[in-house]
Amino acid sequence: MKLTISKSKNAASLYVTRSIYVNGKRTSKIVEKLGTFAELEKKLDGRDPIEWAKKYIEELNKKEKEEKREVIVKYSPVKIIDKDKQNSFNGGYLFLQKIYYELGLHKICKEISQKYKFNFDLNSILSRLIYSRVIFPSSKLATCQLSKKFIEQPNFDLHQIYRALEILAKETDFIQSSLYDNSLKISRRNTGVLYYDCTNYFFEIEQEDGNKQYGPSKEHRPNPIVQMGLFMDGDGIPLAFSINRGNTNEQLTLKPLEEKILSDFDLSKFIVCTDAGLASEDNRKFNNKDERAFITTQSIKKLKAHLKNWALAPQEWYLPNDVKTYDISKLDEEKDKNKFFYKERWINENGLEQKIIVTYSIKYRDYQRKIRNSQIERAQKTIDTNPTKIKKCNQNDYKRFINKTSCTSDGEIAEKEIYSINLELISKEETFDGFYAVCTNLDDNASEIIKVNHRRWEIEECFRIMKSEFKARPVYLSRDDRIEAHFTTCFISLIIYRLLEKMLNEKFTCYEIISGLKDMSFYEVKGEGYIPTYTRTDFTDALHEAFGFRTDYQIVNTSQMKKIFRGTKK
Repeated sequence: MKLTISKSKNAASLYVTRSIYVNGKRTSKIVEKLGTFAELEKKLDGRDPIEWAKKYIEELNKKEKEEKREVIVKYSPVKIIDKDKQNSFNGGYLFLQKIYYELGLHKICKEISQKYKFNFDLNSILSRLIYSRVIFPSSKLATCQLSKKFIEQPNFDLHQIYRALEILAKETDFIQSSLYDNSLKISRRNTGVLYYDCTNYFFEIEQEDGNKQYGPSKEHRPNPIVQMGLFMDGDGIPLAFSINRGNTNEQLTLKPLEEKILSDFDLSKFIVCTDAGLASEDNRKFNNKDERAFITTQSIKKLKAHLKNWALAPQEWYLPNDVKTYDISKLDEEKDKNKFFYKERWINENGLEQKIIVTYSIKYRDYQRKIRNSQIERAQKTIDTNPTKIKKCNQNDYKRFINKTSCTSDGEIAEKEIYSINLELISKEETFDGFYAVCTNLDDNASEIIKVNHRRWEIEECFRIMKSEFKARPVYLSRDDRIEAHFTTCFISLIIYRLLEKMLNEKFTCYEIISGLKDMSFYEVKGEGYIPTYTRTDFTDALHEAFGFRTDYQIVNTSQMKKIFRGTKK
């Protein structure tokens, strides 16, 4: 790099320039504009701007040379390593940190800190709880230790984590609304469609207390649970959540959280998409006013007789963008396999006008039959090899196909219980194969409504990620406020993970992303920098390209790493 002076009629400007080659020709590139001669003379209190500029460029060249020099590290095969000295650190959190600061969570923490006047670093605690939840999910006690694995060391103690949880619980609503506002500054939010679902989390205890109550567990475990209601936007990014008592009817959880979104998020026009279990008549009516609408799945089995007969009738089916009607009993198995047919009608019940859309697909029919045949095989195998295993089962359990009788065909009492496959139930279930229905108050095209409803799988995936990858269950906390804070950190972690996923253009699986971040380890060479010990892959290349900084040099010197720290906190 060298000093270049550009003179014009009115002023002389000083630049830092570098010689480069473009298409085989040598040219100069401006690295930095230092200012005009007059501006620098005023800024430097009369010192010679040219002499100052030359010294400044000399320092830049020296620094650049230092950064490019090869590092030689000496190790002895007879010298024992220092005791209790950590040399290996995780750097994968830096990419999560970049999103954390872009979402303004450090500013949210600062605002909360000013309100409560405590003496610990809330930002340090919250950020480590989130990074650890994604990379090293564990209890709060273990998180306190595991956060020391990150290159930037924590500055808090375990008792301060528990104190922070109490504060976070009080500010959960503020955090959610602020996060939404801040997220709008970094990306567009698709709030035209909001998906809602509810799940529960169990505790490794037996005693009910507070929000921890016995209720219908998704895992069928005999433990107290709490319920979590979650709204997700149309792009799969979590929007808001609430924690409810474990014995609460999940249909009652939607309305309070939606009212909070209406008031705190300044949203008023959207479609709420839910499954049939959450679609009570009250919830549908709530979203049948103002500028809101609903789309919800509908069980054909539970329709009134005349509607069920209409839904299953083979005549009067349509293909999207086709006015011709079809008889689905006369379809060509191969030619029509990938098509979906539909029929629709408006109904008015108890003052609620809504449209039922029923779809039929040969591909979906075959999928359902494949699942059922697999269950029937398991049922027959259980009868043949281990009938003592047959106990009470739920509606989706393969054991539902097993009939148990204590009488012979002559009506006499049998010496032992007789087991057989329930052919009548199989035939009854096959009647509904290939059919799927939704209800809505929208007058939109049926294929568009089905497409919106199809994305409900993403909110189910959100719960799966929290339960499996983030290990949000079982919950080891006992106080309601700390439990609320625990799920607040899980919720924020999920937002950051989803944004990371989208920055990577959804090219990698959840396992690839989380394991990839976890594996990004560095060996610290004191006084020199950090040597990456992870394997460079397509994932790490995509990560560096998306975030605009690299950690995969043979060694990242100390000054470069500090520059990365600063960059992730802008």
